[in-house]
Amino acid sequence: MPVSAHVLRHAADRPHHPAVRGRSGELSYAELAGRVAGAARHLADLLTGAAPPGPDRLTAAAPPPPDRPATPPLSPPDRPTATAPPPPDLRAGRGAVVAVSLDDPVELLVAVLAADLAGATPLVCDPAWGPEQRARVMRAVPVDAFVDAPLSAPAVSPPPPRAAAPDDPAWACFSSGSTGRPRAVVRTRASWTASFPHLDRLTGIGPGDVVLIPGPLVSSLYAFAAVHTLATGATALLPGRWSPAGLTADLALATAVHLVPHRLPAVLDALGRTASPLRTAVIGGAALPDGARERAAAAGVHVVAYYGATELSFVAVDADGSGLRPFPGVDIEVRTPPGQRLGEVWARSPWLSQGYLAGATGPLRTDDAGWMTVGDLAEPYRPGEVLRLRGRGDGAIQTGGATVVPEDVEEVLRSVPGVGDIVVVGSPHPYLGSVVTAVLETRDATPPPRARLEAAARSGLDTAQRPRRWYAVPELPRTPTGKPARGLVATRLADGDPGLRRLG
Repeated sequence: MPVSAHVLRHAADRPHHPAVRGRSGELSYAELAGRVAGAARHLADLLTGAAPPGPDRLTAAAPPPPDRPATPPLSPPDRPTATAPPPPDLRAGRGAVVAVSLDDPVELLVAVLAADLAGATPLVCDPAWGPEQRARVMRAVPVDAFVDAPLSAPAVSPPPPRAAAPDDPAWACFSSGSTGRPRAVVRTRASWTASFPHLDRLTGIGPGDVVLIPGPLVSSLYAFAAVHTLATGATALLPGRWSPAGLTADLALATAVHLVPHRLPAVLDALGRTASPLRTAVIGGAALPDGARERAAAAGVHVVAYYGATELSFVAVDADGSGLRPFPGVDIEVRTPPGQRLGEVWARSPWLSQGYLAGATGPLRTDDAGWMTVGDLAEPYRPGEVLRLRGRGDGAIQTGGATVVPEDVEEVLRSVPGVGDIVVVGSPHPYLGSVVTAVLETRDATPPPRARLEAAARSGLDTAQRPRRWYAVPELPRTPTGKPARGLVATRLADGDPGLRRLG
């Protein structure tokens, strides 16, 4: 995690200011820095062989006994930090990759900050993976240590912040794309930290803020939100996952929140039930729901929406509702083939990733001039104009010689009364290649009649865009960020999953 030096500075300047608040307690910046320094020492010993590994994993602590909580209670705010042991050897982990798989977001931050302090590259893994999937992923991405229990070494005095090279690999996380095959994306230190001042200016987030991050840190969106908060010196409010039951209480404290678009309406609904100091919502991902920005403004909340990708980081931002324009430092091209309506979005900036670990392949492509793309589609674009995204290239449906962008279809169908969330994918067809297939999320409600859905499709979509097959499912599979997992929906359709009900 490329912010350990920031945390150490805040610990020296504002030791008692809250750094993180989780479900199990709170850590001040001094306490967080002390725990990180102690964990870094233990991790450095593991990497150099000075400490023996556990029986089946390289961790600093065995799992807690069954009669103890999975995560040790956090220190009370006024507890002094221990200072006896010397600081860790900051050269010990240089070049090493440390996989971290912890469900508690506070413990995860301690571990990845410790890896950063020890000079290693933290690789954040999904703790929901089963043993077989985790073993398969680790075979594809060899690591030097695997942390799946809290690094509970005694706190020590933090060392002085070290001068870290901007091009050090400082962060890695997984991006599954639409295929479900995890790929580890690696980022340099500068590609994270140098963008922080731009986000500070766009969002107004500063040291006095409490930033709600209501999702798992295995997602690069939420992970970036957490490290940006700590680098700024603000307080990170970390419930660990989306929790409708806890949302009202969290919003009573939060002045800013990071979200994916489909979560914003729930936040705005909750604001009507509680007094909240919330003033900023930072939204990453697809287009905002209709009317959401206006609702937020009426509630006194400034919305900053951005478009990016795990591999590209920030590409474009809309801070005032006028449309997406290049994020500071970013050049954008939309490369449209002759005769085509849409082209691929290419970006060139200091925020781009280094690519995939272990030579993995994926949607990321580069050219010799330093441009990158992940295949997202947009309308033709010229500098100074608004970027109009039209969906993901690797999700486009080829049907009867036409190219259909799923997001175009979903936008029209979401306007039908009774439709909650919806995913559009291509289903194999012997003559057309694929046919457009819509899967509605019902959450045990009765879906709209198929006739009503088809009437909306006829009035708002071209012939090739109209779904030929309609299904309903109580709950769509989702990615760790909460977005519908389009690839998993397509797989379930292909496998004939009986949980998908055909609409007659």
